[in-house]
Amino acid sequence: MRRTFDSKFKARVALEAIREEKTIVEIANQYEVHPNQISAWKKEALTKLPELFHDGRKKQRNEEPEISRDDILKEVGQLKVENEFLKKKYRQIYGQNAIL
Repeated sequence: MRRTFDSKFKARVALEAIREEKTIVEIANQYEVHPNQISAWKKEALTKLPELFHDGRKKQRNEEPEISRDDILKEVGQLKVENEFLKKKYRQIYGQNAIL
């Protein structure tokens, strides 16, 4: 019959193997788990350990929304229309010879 272990048990055994206060065989006898299994859990724990300290905030700060070329051209067109409108109003108020 195949035994299954929860993540807390695996973590406890892997941590004990990482500490190296006991040999893998001693830990295997204590927890009644095959030494190869403990070695695999230890290797997995050491591999995934750096991910625990990954700072997700840095990635979020660097992600800027992409602006498409069409959006830029649309914005430039809108600004041109607004600029021409303001020039026209300025000339109406201050006269045709007013310096812009």
